[in-house]
Amino acid sequence: MNAPDKLPSLDSAALGRFVDTAWRERIVPQLTDYIAVPAKSPLFDPDWQAHGLIDKVVRDAAAWVESRKVPGLTLEVIRAEGKTPVIFFEVESTRAGNTQTALMYGHLDKQPEFSGWRSDLGPWTPKIENGKLYGRGGADDGYAIYAAVSAIEALKAQNIPHPRIVGLIESCEESGSFDLPYYLDKLRGRLGDVSLVVCLDSGAGNYDQLWLTSSLRGNITGTLKVEILTEGIHSGDASGLVPSSFRILRQVLDRLEDSKTGNLLPGAFHCAIPAERVAQARKTAETLGDEVWKRYPWACGTDGGVALPTTTDPVEALLNRTWRPTLSITGVDGMPPLSNAGNVLRPYTAFKLSLRLPPLVPGHEAAVALKTLLEDNAPYNAKVTFQPDGRAGDWGATGWNAPATNPWLETALDAASRTHFGEPLGYIGQGGTIPLMNLLQQGFPQAQMMVCGVLGPKSNAHGPNEFLHLDYGQRLTASVAEVMAAHP
Repeated sequence: MNAPDKLPSLDSAALGRFVDTAWRERIVPQLTDYIAVPAKSPLFDPDWQAHGLIDKVVRDAAAWVESRKVPGLTLEVIRAEGKTPVIFFEVESTRAGNTQTALMYGHLDKQPEFSGWRSDLGPWTPKIENGKLYGRGGADDGYAIYAAVSAIEALKAQNIPHPRIVGLIESCEESGSFDLPYYLDKLRGRLGDVSLVVCLDSGAGNYDQLWLTSSLRGNITGTLKVEILTEGIHSGDASGLVPSSFRILRQVLDRLEDSKTGNLLPGAFHCAIPAERVAQARKTAETLGDEVWKRYPWACGTDGGVALPTTTDPVEALLNRTWRPTLSITGVDGMPPLSNAGNVLRPYTAFKLSLRLPPLVPGHEAAVALKTLLEDNAPYNAKVTFQPDGRAGDWGATGWNAPATNPWLETALDAASRTHFGEPLGYIGQGGTIPLMNLLQQGFPQAQMMVCGVLGPKSNAHGPNEFLHLDYGQRLTASVAEVMAAHP
């Protein structure tokens, strides 16, 4: 009997060169065009269908993938009435008898502009400076589809066997992925036996090594509104008799948050932190040290020093931003700008709330509890309403806690990090939310999860001066290819 042909081994150096060329010649020019398109997510652009900008970035990405003519790759843009489109691509397995599938995920919709950009930068004005590509959406995470397909191309270039690969690129993630469950149901039969999920929508603790996301927080967003009058009244006439809507709103928020510490008071919004995650936070703190909190753009304090965080303990800082609930006020209505603020007692105040939930707290149940907490027994019998974002019966996004990592994946990730970064693999929880991960974990409970991304220190997704660290994106792409090649 003849011995079986020896499978080709991956040349990591050649892989790195291929990926470098792909980024320099093909990905960066495409991302530059992508950033220039204000393809805001439906939550921030209700008329997205009429504007056609989401459709444009989806069409552009699909055309780019098809232009690469990757052997065995087929692509389809799937649309449904009233829903944002998704790109679905499939690459047939090159391993005899392989029945397992690797699923690669990203999204093309964007957060809104926000204010505070440097005078020479802008959300829709791409600019490369010091190895960083500035502009909205490049890092979060328009690069994902281009990196994913380039990783596949890199394997094809060396004739490296790989499993069946499918890609799912949505355009509703920044709105909570409310269209995604429909497409997952529609595509379930075509996804196959998913054994590995590669999600490129996450972050990194630094730019010196590969980082695997170990958890994601959930999120509730919505509008809290307090109404006390039907119209504004001269403050000299009404103040002292008509209670301020802002003061009532403060009282209502006191039910939720200790304003001195930022601790959320209801136990329903907390969960026990798994011992494994605490241990990982300690190890990560040893690597990152005070950079965990020093990396933020602190304002000057009253004494000339910088403003201070809630804690300077790196371990507690990591746990605070990944496993503990927090409240942020992200928008306000009912208040005129300072330049137009007359002596009027305003009829209402409305705040946009963003409540980050620990990974193990169910999002919808927490949203229902939050609505009850804020609305019941309103001070002064004012009209207090909290309207969660999302569709009725589907409020709030549940977080995600990664399953135990199989030895093959941990070995492959660490080897990829050492090969392409020169440092070992790092583990880090993320404070943001990727609704897809919880959905996929439920649908494919045996699948392994490679959740990574390029959102490292100061990359500032959603805020001003967002950038994509180009060198990190290249090395991450090469690491994805290494893991695909190692897939058992």
